Amino acid sequence: MFPIRDHNPSNRTPFVTYALLIANVAIWLWSVTTITDTNAINWFYYHYALIPARLAGGEGFSGLLTSMFLHAGFLHLAGNMLFLFIFGDNLEDRMGHLTFAGFYVACGVAAGLAQVMIDPTSAVPTVGASGAIAGVMGGYLLLFPRARVDIILILIVFFKVFPVPAWIMLGLWFAMQAFGGLGPQGDGGVAYWAHIGGFVAGLILAVPLWRRLGGTAFWRVTHGQPPHPAATYTDGSSRVPTVRRRR
Repeated sequence: MFPIRDHNPSNRTPFVTYALLIANVAIWLWSVTTITDTNAINWFYYHYALIPARLAGGEGFSGLLTSMFLHAGFLHLAGNMLFLFIFGDNLEDRMGHLTFAGFYVACGVAAGLAQVMIDPTSAVPTVGASGAIAGVMGGYLLLFPRARVDIILILIVFFKVFPVPAWIMLGLWFAMQAFGGLGPQGDGGVAYWAHIGGFVAGLILAVPLWRRLGGTAFWRVTHGQPPHPAATYTDGSSRVPTVRRRR
């Protein structure tokens, strides 16, 4: 089960989301076409991936940032970019371009630190944008819990596409990360705790914006969905709503 699209167009062009998509794809294409020697690959990951043991030893802090733009393979890249494409635009639309960029980086750093705290002696390089994107998903869940997201369910030869509220899809995703991190699959090569840390960071960092918009009153006005350019809200307007909180 994974998402394939949403039905929530944004009100303005998500320049930061597009720039992140382009940067991640470009860096991956560059790395797989120019870094082919084994020694060069090891050197590259040692200096630009996140290695918990190096961070715990007081070095390699730049990896908290650079590792967000590295991926271990095409499927790793494609999965992360799909999630960013689906959830990034609406959150950027609500936050603004610069705030969203800072939010994305902060979630990625928090995700990396969570992974280091859980496994500080690991010398295995950690790469991928999934921690930062998990933060985007956490922020999306808080602001737009009832947004409709199409997911595809594949059971051997049978598959079906159907819409579900974001809170169900994202809640199931988080439960899977928690099971992976706490269960017997915790060492399966997936940085589950980076995903968990990024998601929780995104949820927390989005709280001030959610409160500024009106908290639960914002949910009531928007029905828990991203403001649609052509929508009419419960106050009878078609504008993007900003709810004034009651004192």
